[in-house]
Amino acid sequence: MMQTLPGAASRRGVLAIDEGTTGTRAGVVLDSGGAHEVFYRSIAVSHPDDHSVEQDPMEIWTATLDVARRAVAAARAEGIAVTAVALSTQRATAMLWDRVTGRPLLPAVVWQDRRYAAELTAHEERWDAVLTARQGRPVGARAPFLWAARQIAEHPGAAEAYRAGRLLFGTVDTWLIWRLTGGAVHATTPTNAASTGGYLLQRHAWDEEWIGHLGFPLDLLPELRSDDAGFGTTDPAALGISVPLAASMGDQHAALIALGGLAAGQGMCMYGTGAFVDAATGTTPALPRPDIAGVLAQPGYRQGATSHYSLEAYTSTAGSALRWLCDDLGLFASPKELGEEAGRVPTRPGRTPRFVPALAGVRTPVWHPEATAALTGLTLATTRADLARAVLDGIAHSVCDLVDGVAATMNAPFTRLRVGGGVAGSDPLLRIQADLTGLPLERVADSATASLRGTAYLAGVAQGLWGSLEEVVEAQPRGRVFEPSLGADERAAQRGAWRDVLIGHLQDPALTPLTPH
Repeated sequence: MMQTLPGAASRRGVLAIDEGTTGTRAGVVLDSGGAHEVFYRSIAVSHPDDHSVEQDPMEIWTATLDVARRAVAAARAEGIAVTAVALSTQRATAMLWDRVTGRPLLPAVVWQDRRYAAELTAHEERWDAVLTARQGRPVGARAPFLWAARQIAEHPGAAEAYRAGRLLFGTVDTWLIWRLTGGAVHATTPTNAASTGGYLLQRHAWDEEWIGHLGFPLDLLPELRSDDAGFGTTDPAALGISVPLAASMGDQHAALIALGGLAAGQGMCMYGTGAFVDAATGTTPALPRPDIAGVLAQPGYRQGATSHYSLEAYTSTAGSALRWLCDDLGLFASPKELGEEAGRVPTRPGRTPRFVPALAGVRTPVWHPEATAALTGLTLATTRADLARAVLDGIAHSVCDLVDGVAATMNAPFTRLRVGGGVAGSDPLLRIQADLTGLPLERVADSATASLRGTAYLAGVAQGLWGSLEEVVEAQPRGRVFEPSLGADERAAQRGAWRDVLIGHLQDPALTPLTPH
Protein backbone atom coordinates (compact mmCIF):
# COMPACT_ATOMS: atom_id res chain seq x y z
CA MET A 1 0.00 0.00 0.00
CA MET A 2 1.14 3.53 -0.78
CA GLN A 3 1.08 5.96 2.13
CA THR A 4 0.30 9.64 1.80
CA LEU A 5 2.05 11.93 4.21
CA PRO A 6 -0.09 14.30 6.28
CA GLY A 7 -1.02 17.38 4.31
CA ALA A 8 0.13 15.88 1.01
CA ALA A 9 -1.01 17.50 -2.20
CA SER A 10 -1.23 15.83 -5.61
CA ARG A 11 2.53 15.43 -6.08
CA ARG A 12 3.96 11.98 -5.43
CA GLY A 13 7.45 10.60 -5.33
CA VAL A 14 9.83 7.85 -4.30
CA LEU A 15 12.34 8.42 -1.50
CA ALA A 16 15.63 7.37 -3.09
CA ILE A 17 18.76 6.65 -1.06
CA ASP A 18 22.16 6.44 -2.77
CA GLU A 19 24.80 5.06 -0.39
CA GLY A 20 28.20 5.55 -2.03
CA THR A 21 31.74 4.80 -0.96
CA THR A 22 32.56 8.28 0.33
CA GLY A 23 29.10 9.59 1.12
CA THR A 24 25.36 9.03 1.21
CA ARG A 25 22.70 11.14 -0.46
CA ALA A 26 18.93 10.99 -0.39
CA GLY A 27 16.11 12.83 -2.09
CA VAL A 28 12.58 12.29 -3.30
CA VAL A 29 12.29 11.54 -7.02
CA LEU A 30 9.05 13.14 -8.15
CA ASP A 31 6.43 11.68 -10.48
CA SER A 32 7.96 13.89 -13.19
CA GLY A 33 11.12 11.78 -12.93
CA GLY A 34 13.20 14.66 -11.60
CA ALA A 35 14.79 14.78 -8.15
CA HIS A 36 13.50 17.07 -5.42
CA GLU A 37 15.96 18.54 -2.89
CA VAL A 38 18.90 16.16 -2.35
CA PHE A 39 20.75 15.87 0.95
CA TYR A 40 24.31 14.58 1.38
CA ARG A 41 26.58 13.43 4.17
CA SER A 42 30.16 12.23 3.80
CA ILE A 43 31.45 8.93 5.17
CA ALA A 44 34.98 8.11 6.25
CA VAL A 45 37.10 5.47 4.55
CA SER A 46 40.10 4.05 6.43
CA HIS A 47 43.25 2.37 5.13
CA PRO A 48 44.76 0.30 7.97
CA ASP A 49 47.56 -0.84 5.67
CA ASP A 50 48.56 -0.72 2.01
CA HIS A 51 46.05 -3.39 0.98
CA SER A 52 43.13 -2.96 3.39
CA VAL A 53 40.21 -0.56 2.96
CA GLU A 54 37.52 -0.39 5.66
CA GLN A 55 34.45 1.54 6.80
CA ASP A 56 32.29 1.69 9.90
CA PRO A 57 28.91 0.02 9.20
CA MET A 58 27.24 2.11 11.89
CA GLU A 59 28.49 5.31 10.27
CA ILE A 60 27.00 4.10 6.98
CA TRP A 61 23.69 3.51 8.75
CA THR A 62 23.57 6.77 10.71
CA ALA A 63 24.54 8.81 7.63
CA THR A 64 21.83 7.06 5.61
CA LEU A 65 19.27 7.65 8.33
CA ASP A 66 20.21 11.33 8.59
CA VAL A 67 19.89 12.20 4.90
CA ALA A 68 16.78 10.07 4.42
CA ARG A 69 14.98 11.74 7.33
CA ARG A 70 15.91 15.17 6.01
CA ALA A 71 14.56 14.25 2.57
CA VAL A 72 11.30 12.99 4.08
CA ALA A 73 10.95 16.22 6.08
CA ALA A 74 11.58 18.34 2.98
CA ALA A 75 8.95 16.37 1.06
CA ARG A 76 6.43 16.77 3.87
CA ALA A 77 7.05 20.54 3.96
CA GLU A 78 6.38 20.76 0.22
CA GLY A 79 3.28 18.55 0.34
CA ILE A 80 4.86 15.66 -1.55
CA ALA A 81 3.52 12.16 -0.86
CA VAL A 82 6.27 9.57 -0.44
CA THR A 83 4.84 6.36 -1.89
CA ALA A 84 7.86 4.07 -1.64
CA VAL A 85 11.56 3.85 -0.81
CA ALA A 86 14.30 2.83 -3.25
CA LEU A 87 17.90 2.02 -2.45
CA SER A 88 21.12 2.13 -4.46
CA THR A 89 24.46 1.29 -2.90
CA GLN A 90 28.17 0.85 -3.40
CA ARG A 91 28.79 -2.73 -4.45
CA ALA A 92 30.77 -5.59 -2.87
CA THR A 93 31.46 -3.81 0.44
CA ALA A 94 30.66 -6.51 3.01
CA MET A 95 30.08 -6.79 6.74
CA LEU A 96 29.14 -9.15 9.56
CA TRP A 97 26.69 -8.23 12.33
CA ASP A 98 24.75 -9.69 15.24
CA ARG A 99 21.05 -10.18 14.49
CA VAL A 100 20.15 -9.86 18.20
CA THR A 101 22.04 -6.69 19.11
CA GLY A 102 21.95 -5.23 15.60
CA ARG A 103 25.58 -4.23 15.98
CA PRO A 104 28.39 -4.87 13.49
CA LEU A 105 31.11 -7.16 14.78
CA LEU A 106 33.92 -5.80 12.62
CA PRO A 107 34.64 -2.93 10.25
CA ALA A 108 33.17 -3.39 6.78
CA VAL A 109 35.62 -4.53 4.10
CA VAL A 110 35.31 -2.10 1.19
CA TRP A 111 35.15 -3.13 -2.47
CA GLN A 112 38.57 -1.51 -3.03
CA ASP A 113 40.19 -3.85 -0.47
CA ARG A 114 42.97 -6.03 -1.91
CA ARG A 115 44.21 -7.91 1.16
CA TYR A 116 43.56 -11.30 -0.47
CA ALA A 117 44.56 -10.38 -4.03
CA ALA A 118 47.82 -12.35 -4.00
CA GLU A 119 46.16 -15.38 -2.44
CA LEU A 120 43.35 -15.34 -5.00
CA THR A 121 45.89 -15.50 -7.82
CA ALA A 122 46.48 -19.15 -6.93
CA HIS A 123 42.86 -19.92 -7.88
CA GLU A 124 43.02 -18.37 -11.34
CA GLU A 125 44.30 -21.33 -13.35
CA ARG A 126 41.55 -23.65 -12.14
CA TRP A 127 38.68 -21.20 -11.71
CA ASP A 128 38.97 -18.21 -14.08
CA ALA A 129 37.43 -19.88 -17.13
CA VAL A 130 34.77 -21.61 -15.01
CA LEU A 131 33.67 -18.45 -13.23
CA THR A 132 33.76 -16.32 -16.37
CA ALA A 133 31.41 -18.75 -18.13
CA ARG A 134 28.85 -18.85 -15.35
CA GLN A 135 29.35 -15.59 -13.44
CA GLY A 136 30.61 -13.29 -16.21
CA ARG A 137 33.79 -12.46 -14.29
CA PRO A 138 37.04 -14.22 -13.31
CA VAL A 139 38.38 -14.79 -9.79
CA GLY A 140 39.48 -11.15 -9.52
CA ALA A 141 41.28 -9.43 -6.69
CA ARG A 142 38.56 -9.09 -4.03
CA ALA A 143 36.65 -11.77 -2.13
CA PRO A 144 33.97 -10.77 0.43
CA PHE A 145 33.19 -14.45 1.05
CA LEU A 146 36.82 -15.31 1.74
CA TRP A 147 37.07 -12.32 4.09
CA ALA A 148 33.96 -13.42 6.01
CA ALA A 149 35.17 -17.02 6.23
CA ARG A 150 38.47 -15.85 7.70
CA GLN A 151 36.74 -13.62 10.27
CA ILE A 152 34.51 -16.47 11.42
CA ALA A 153 37.58 -18.67 11.80
CA GLU A 154 39.83 -16.11 13.48
CA HIS A 155 37.64 -13.53 15.25
CA PRO A 156 36.20 -14.81 18.56
CA GLY A 157 33.13 -12.56 18.43
CA ALA A 158 32.23 -13.63 14.89
CA ALA A 159 32.82 -17.29 15.70
CA GLU A 160 30.64 -17.12 18.82
CA ALA A 161 27.81 -15.31 16.99
CA TYR A 162 27.92 -17.93 14.23
CA ARG A 163 27.75 -20.84 16.68
CA ALA A 164 24.81 -19.18 18.44
CA GLY A 165 22.91 -18.63 15.18
CA ARG A 166 23.07 -14.84 15.59
CA LEU A 167 25.51 -13.98 12.78
CA LEU A 168 24.37 -12.18 9.65
CA PHE A 169 26.41 -11.44 6.53
CA GLY A 170 25.69 -9.04 3.72
CA THR A 171 26.80 -6.25 1.47
CA VAL A 172 25.77 -2.64 2.10
CA ASP A 173 22.36 -3.13 0.48
CA THR A 174 21.62 -6.12 2.74
CA TRP A 175 22.70 -4.18 5.83
CA LEU A 176 20.53 -1.18 4.99
CA ILE A 177 17.51 -3.28 3.97
CA TRP A 178 17.77 -5.11 7.30
CA ARG A 179 18.01 -1.85 9.25
CA LEU A 180 15.30 0.00 7.30
CA THR A 181 12.82 -2.87 7.81
CA GLY A 182 13.58 -3.19 11.50
CA GLY A 183 15.40 -6.47 11.01
CA ALA A 184 12.54 -8.12 9.10
CA VAL A 185 14.31 -8.76 5.78
CA HIS A 186 17.78 -10.24 5.11
CA ALA A 187 18.13 -10.13 1.33
CA THR A 188 20.15 -8.90 -1.61
CA THR A 189 19.66 -8.44 -5.35
CA PRO A 190 21.45 -9.55 -8.54
CA THR A 191 23.04 -6.15 -9.16
CA ASN A 192 24.70 -6.35 -5.77
CA ALA A 193 25.29 -10.11 -5.54
CA ALA A 194 27.12 -10.21 -8.88
CA SER A 195 29.83 -7.85 -7.67
CA THR A 196 30.70 -10.22 -4.81
CA GLY A 197 31.84 -12.84 -7.32
CA GLY A 198 29.19 -15.34 -6.27
CA TYR A 199 26.18 -14.92 -8.59
CA LEU A 200 25.18 -17.29 -11.39
CA LEU A 201 24.14 -14.96 -14.20
CA GLN A 202 21.60 -17.09 -16.03
CA ARG A 203 20.22 -19.02 -13.06
CA HIS A 204 19.53 -16.15 -10.64
CA ALA A 205 21.20 -18.17 -7.89
CA TRP A 206 24.27 -18.21 -5.70
CA ASP A 207 27.35 -20.01 -7.01
CA GLU A 208 27.48 -22.32 -4.02
CA GLU A 209 30.35 -24.41 -5.37
CA TRP A 210 32.72 -21.42 -5.56
CA ILE A 211 31.46 -19.76 -2.38
CA GLY A 212 31.83 -23.03 -0.48
CA HIS A 213 35.30 -23.52 -1.94
CA LEU A 214 36.29 -20.24 -0.26
CA GLY A 215 35.18 -21.63 3.09
CA PHE A 216 32.08 -19.45 3.52
CA PRO A 217 29.15 -21.07 5.39
CA LEU A 218 26.31 -21.31 2.85
CA ASP A 219 23.65 -20.91 5.55
CA LEU A 220 24.75 -17.27 5.96
CA LEU A 221 23.91 -16.30 2.36
CA PRO A 222 21.20 -13.59 2.11
CA GLU A 223 18.02 -14.38 0.21
CA LEU A 224 18.25 -13.46 -3.48
CA ARG A 225 15.39 -11.30 -4.80
CA SER A 226 14.88 -9.42 -8.06
CA ASP A 227 15.90 -5.76 -7.93
CA ASP A 228 12.24 -4.68 -7.91
CA ALA A 229 10.83 -7.61 -5.91
CA GLY A 230 10.07 -5.54 -2.82
CA PHE A 231 11.69 -5.85 0.58
CA GLY A 232 8.85 -5.39 3.02
CA THR A 233 7.93 -2.04 4.50
CA THR A 234 10.03 0.53 6.26
CA ASP A 235 10.09 0.59 10.03
CA PRO A 236 8.34 3.81 11.23
CA ALA A 237 10.97 4.09 13.95
CA ALA A 238 13.61 4.56 11.25
CA LEU A 239 12.14 7.06 8.79
CA GLY A 240 8.88 8.06 10.43
CA ILE A 241 6.91 6.47 7.59
CA SER A 242 5.83 2.94 6.75
CA VAL A 243 5.94 2.48 2.98
CA PRO A 244 7.16 -0.30 0.67
CA LEU A 245 10.91 -0.64 0.27
CA ALA A 246 10.26 -1.35 -3.38
CA ALA A 247 13.65 -1.65 -5.11
CA SER A 248 17.34 -2.08 -4.39
CA MET A 249 20.21 -1.87 -6.89
CA GLY A 250 23.95 -1.47 -7.21
CA ASP A 251 24.77 2.17 -7.89
CA GLN A 252 26.25 1.85 -11.39
CA HIS A 253 23.31 -0.30 -12.51
CA ALA A 254 20.89 2.33 -11.27
CA ALA A 255 22.83 5.04 -13.11
CA LEU A 256 22.68 3.01 -16.33
CA ILE A 257 18.88 2.96 -16.10
CA ALA A 258 18.67 6.70 -15.44
CA LEU A 259 20.97 7.41 -18.38
CA GLY A 260 18.76 5.39 -20.69
CA GLY A 261 20.68 2.10 -20.93
CA LEU A 262 17.59 -0.02 -21.45
CA ALA A 263 17.96 -1.53 -24.94
CA ALA A 264 20.96 -3.44 -26.27
CA GLY A 265 23.75 -1.08 -27.34
CA GLN A 266 22.63 1.87 -25.21
CA GLY A 267 25.41 2.84 -22.84
CA MET A 268 26.81 5.31 -20.37
CA CYS A 269 30.11 6.59 -19.11
CA MET A 270 30.26 7.98 -15.60
CA TYR A 271 33.37 10.08 -14.92
CA GLY A 272 34.20 10.36 -11.25
CA THR A 273 37.24 9.31 -9.25
CA GLY A 274 37.54 6.64 -11.93
CA ALA A 275 35.42 6.09 -15.00
CA PHE A 276 32.82 3.38 -15.61
CA VAL A 277 31.59 2.44 -19.09
CA ASP A 278 28.45 0.29 -19.12
CA ALA A 279 26.25 -0.93 -21.96
CA ALA A 280 22.97 -2.84 -22.00
CA THR A 281 23.16 -6.14 -23.89
CA GLY A 282 19.55 -7.39 -23.74
CA THR A 283 18.08 -10.46 -22.08
CA THR A 284 20.98 -12.73 -23.09
CA PRO A 285 24.36 -12.03 -21.49
CA ALA A 286 27.38 -11.17 -23.66
CA LEU A 287 30.18 -13.02 -21.90
CA PRO A 288 33.71 -11.62 -21.56
CA ARG A 289 36.34 -12.37 -24.20
CA PRO A 290 39.64 -13.93 -23.13
CA ASP A 291 41.59 -11.42 -25.24
CA ILE A 292 39.98 -8.34 -23.60
CA ALA A 293 40.76 -7.87 -19.93
CA GLY A 294 38.58 -6.01 -17.48
CA VAL A 295 35.23 -6.18 -19.31
CA LEU A 296 32.73 -7.97 -17.08
CA ALA A 297 29.26 -9.34 -17.80
CA GLN A 298 26.63 -8.67 -15.16
CA PRO A 299 22.92 -8.30 -14.56
CA GLY A 300 22.05 -4.76 -15.63
CA TYR A 301 18.85 -5.16 -13.62
CA ARG A 302 16.33 -7.89 -12.90
CA GLN A 303 12.74 -6.72 -13.26
CA GLY A 304 10.20 -9.28 -12.15
CA ALA A 305 11.41 -12.65 -13.44
CA THR A 306 13.40 -11.19 -16.34
CA SER A 307 17.11 -10.41 -16.19
CA HIS A 308 18.41 -7.60 -18.41
CA TYR A 309 22.17 -7.91 -18.81
CA SER A 310 24.98 -5.42 -19.26
CA LEU A 311 28.73 -5.18 -19.72
CA GLU A 312 31.01 -3.00 -17.64
CA ALA A 313 34.60 -1.81 -17.84
CA TYR A 314 36.34 0.47 -15.40
CA THR A 315 39.45 2.60 -15.05
CA SER A 316 40.42 3.82 -11.61
CA THR A 317 42.03 7.02 -12.90
CA ALA A 318 39.95 9.95 -14.11
CA GLY A 319 39.10 12.55 -11.49
CA SER A 320 41.80 11.06 -9.27
CA ALA A 321 44.42 12.04 -11.89
CA LEU A 322 43.12 15.61 -11.97
CA ARG A 323 43.13 15.87 -8.18
CA TRP A 324 46.66 14.42 -8.03
CA LEU A 325 47.97 16.98 -10.51
CA CYS A 326 46.12 19.90 -8.94
CA ASP A 327 46.00 19.17 -5.20
CA ASP A 328 49.04 16.95 -4.62
CA LEU A 329 51.51 18.30 -7.18
CA GLY A 330 50.09 21.82 -7.43
CA LEU A 331 50.67 22.05 -11.19
CA PHE A 332 47.24 23.61 -11.73
CA ALA A 333 45.00 25.57 -9.39
CA SER A 334 41.97 23.39 -10.13
CA PRO A 335 40.63 20.84 -12.65
CA LYS A 336 38.74 23.75 -14.21
CA GLU A 337 41.98 25.64 -14.84
CA LEU A 338 43.57 22.49 -16.25
CA GLY A 339 40.67 22.12 -18.68
CA GLU A 340 40.91 25.74 -19.75
CA GLU A 341 44.64 25.35 -20.40
CA ALA A 342 44.04 22.15 -22.38
CA GLY A 343 41.42 23.92 -24.50
CA ARG A 344 44.11 26.28 -25.81
CA VAL A 345 45.99 23.43 -27.54
CA PRO A 346 44.63 22.20 -30.87
CA THR A 347 44.95 18.63 -32.03
CA ARG A 348 48.45 18.26 -33.41
CA PRO A 349 50.11 15.43 -35.32
CA GLY A 350 53.63 14.28 -34.54
CA ARG A 351 55.51 13.98 -31.28
CA THR A 352 53.67 15.66 -28.43
CA PRO A 353 53.60 15.08 -24.67
CA ARG A 354 51.81 11.90 -23.69
CA PHE A 355 50.29 11.05 -20.31
CA VAL A 356 49.45 7.43 -19.43
CA PRO A 357 47.13 7.82 -16.41
CA ALA A 358 47.89 4.41 -14.87
CA LEU A 359 48.17 5.78 -11.34
CA ALA A 360 46.47 2.65 -10.00
CA GLY A 361 47.26 0.09 -12.69
CA VAL A 362 45.60 -0.76 -16.01
CA ARG A 363 42.57 -3.03 -16.37
CA THR A 364 41.53 -2.69 -20.02
CA PRO A 365 42.50 -3.65 -22.70
CA VAL A 366 45.09 -5.71 -20.76
CA TRP A 367 45.37 -6.50 -17.06
CA HIS A 368 48.41 -4.79 -15.54
CA PRO A 369 47.50 -4.05 -11.89
CA GLU A 370 51.13 -3.16 -11.12
CA ALA A 371 51.41 -0.58 -13.92
CA THR A 372 52.37 2.98 -13.06
CA ALA A 373 51.69 6.29 -14.78
CA ALA A 374 54.01 7.90 -17.32
CA LEU A 375 54.55 11.38 -18.78
CA THR A 376 56.66 11.26 -21.94
CA GLY A 377 57.58 13.33 -24.99
CA LEU A 378 58.64 16.44 -23.08
CA THR A 379 60.89 19.04 -24.74
CA LEU A 380 62.06 22.56 -23.90
CA ALA A 381 59.10 23.79 -25.96
CA THR A 382 56.53 21.98 -23.79
CA THR A 383 54.12 24.39 -22.08
CA ARG A 384 51.66 24.06 -19.19
CA ALA A 385 48.91 24.01 -21.79
CA ASP A 386 50.62 21.10 -23.55
CA LEU A 387 50.78 19.21 -20.25
CA ALA A 388 47.11 19.90 -19.56
CA ARG A 389 46.15 18.70 -23.03
CA ALA A 390 48.26 15.54 -22.56
CA VAL A 391 46.43 14.79 -19.32
CA LEU A 392 42.97 15.11 -20.90
CA ASP A 393 44.13 13.13 -23.94
CA GLY A 394 45.36 10.35 -21.64
CA ILE A 395 42.10 10.17 -19.71
CA ALA A 396 40.08 10.23 -22.94
CA HIS A 397 42.19 7.49 -24.55
CA SER A 398 41.85 5.33 -21.43
CA VAL A 399 38.07 5.75 -21.50
CA CYS A 400 38.10 5.03 -25.24
CA ASP A 401 39.89 1.76 -24.44
CA LEU A 402 36.91 0.91 -22.21
CA VAL A 403 34.41 1.85 -24.93
CA ASP A 404 36.31 -0.22 -27.49
CA GLY A 405 36.54 -3.15 -25.08
CA VAL A 406 32.82 -3.14 -24.30
CA ALA A 407 31.84 -2.73 -27.96
CA ALA A 408 34.15 -5.56 -29.03
CA THR A 409 32.84 -7.81 -26.26
CA MET A 410 29.20 -7.30 -27.23
CA ASN A 411 30.23 -7.59 -30.90
CA ALA A 412 28.12 -4.56 -31.79
CA PRO A 413 28.54 -0.80 -31.76
CA PHE A 414 27.10 1.53 -29.17
CA THR A 415 23.78 2.87 -30.40
CA ARG A 416 23.91 5.71 -27.86
CA LEU A 417 26.41 6.88 -25.27
CA ARG A 418 25.37 9.24 -22.51
CA VAL A 419 27.92 10.63 -20.09
CA GLY A 420 27.83 12.10 -16.63
CA GLY A 421 29.73 12.55 -13.39
CA GLY A 422 31.71 15.49 -12.08
CA VAL A 423 34.62 15.20 -14.52
CA ALA A 424 32.16 15.17 -17.45
CA GLY A 425 31.61 18.86 -16.75
CA SER A 426 34.81 19.54 -18.73
CA ASP A 427 33.88 20.64 -22.26
CA PRO A 428 37.45 20.17 -23.57
CA LEU A 429 37.52 16.60 -22.27
CA LEU A 430 34.21 15.70 -23.89
CA ARG A 431 35.24 17.23 -27.20
CA ILE A 432 38.40 15.10 -27.16
CA GLN A 433 36.38 12.07 -26.05
CA ALA A 434 33.86 12.44 -28.87
CA ASP A 435 36.68 12.70 -31.40
CA LEU A 436 38.41 9.56 -30.14
CA THR A 437 35.30 7.40 -29.86
CA GLY A 438 33.78 8.70 -33.08
CA LEU A 439 30.45 8.80 -31.24
CA PRO A 440 28.13 11.66 -30.32
CA LEU A 441 28.24 12.03 -26.54
CA GLU A 442 25.22 13.36 -24.71
CA ARG A 443 26.05 14.95 -21.36
CA VAL A 444 22.95 14.37 -19.30
CA ALA A 445 21.36 17.30 -17.57
CA ASP A 446 21.46 15.88 -14.02
CA SER A 447 24.05 13.13 -13.78
CA ALA A 448 24.72 13.77 -10.09
CA THR A 449 21.36 12.16 -9.22
CA ALA A 450 21.57 9.30 -11.76
CA SER A 451 21.85 6.52 -9.16
CA LEU A 452 19.05 8.06 -7.11
CA ARG A 453 16.77 8.39 -10.09
CA GLY A 454 17.49 4.99 -11.66
CA THR A 455 16.54 2.92 -8.64
CA ALA A 456 13.56 5.21 -7.99
CA TYR A 457 12.36 4.60 -11.56
CA LEU A 458 12.51 0.84 -11.01
CA ALA A 459 10.61 1.19 -7.73
CA GLY A 460 8.08 3.60 -9.23
CA VAL A 461 7.26 1.27 -12.11
CA ALA A 462 6.77 -1.60 -9.66
CA GLN A 463 4.45 0.62 -7.59
CA GLY A 464 2.46 1.96 -10.55
CA LEU A 465 3.87 5.49 -10.49
CA TRP A 466 4.97 5.07 -14.12
CA GLY A 467 3.89 2.60 -16.78
CA SER A 468 7.40 1.56 -17.79
CA LEU A 469 11.05 2.46 -17.44
CA GLU A 470 11.07 3.72 -21.02
CA GLU A 471 8.21 6.11 -20.24
CA VAL A 472 9.95 7.90 -17.39
CA VAL A 473 13.49 7.77 -18.82
CA GLU A 474 12.52 9.24 -22.18
CA ALA A 475 10.50 11.98 -20.48
CA GLN A 476 13.67 13.48 -18.95
CA PRO A 477 15.30 16.59 -20.45
CA ARG A 478 17.93 16.00 -23.11
CA GLY A 479 21.47 17.12 -22.46
CA ARG A 480 24.16 18.80 -24.54
CA VAL A 481 25.56 16.67 -27.37
CA PHE A 482 29.26 16.71 -28.31
CA GLU A 483 29.72 15.62 -31.92
CA PRO A 484 32.98 14.09 -33.18
CA SER A 485 34.95 16.35 -35.52
CA LEU A 486 37.81 14.05 -36.56
CA GLY A 487 37.69 12.00 -39.73
CA ALA A 488 38.05 8.23 -39.55
CA ASP A 489 41.68 8.26 -40.75
CA GLU A 490 42.82 10.87 -38.24
CA ARG A 491 40.94 9.08 -35.46
CA ALA A 492 42.63 5.80 -36.36
CA ALA A 493 46.03 7.52 -36.44
CA GLN A 494 45.54 9.01 -32.97
CA ARG A 495 44.33 5.72 -31.53
CA GLY A 496 47.25 3.90 -33.13
CA ALA A 497 49.72 6.37 -31.66
CA TRP A 498 48.17 5.90 -28.23
CA ARG A 499 48.39 2.15 -28.57
CA ASP A 500 52.08 2.43 -29.41
CA VAL A 501 52.65 4.56 -26.30
CA LEU A 502 50.72 2.10 -24.14
CA ILE A 503 52.56 -0.93 -25.58
CA GLY A 504 55.89 0.75 -24.97
CA HIS A 505 54.98 1.72 -21.43
CA LEU A 506 53.55 -1.65 -20.46
CA GLN A 507 56.07 -3.56 -22.58
CA ASP A 508 53.27 -5.83 -23.75
CA PRO A 509 53.54 -6.75 -27.45
CA ALA A 510 50.29 -8.71 -27.16
CA LEU A 511 48.37 -5.44 -26.89
CA THR A 512 46.53 -5.35 -30.22
CA PRO A 513 43.78 -3.14 -31.66
CA LEU A 514 40.21 -3.97 -30.71
CA THR A 515 37.30 -4.24 -33.08
CA PRO A 516 36.25 -0.69 -34.02
CA HIS A 517 33.11 0.59 -32.36
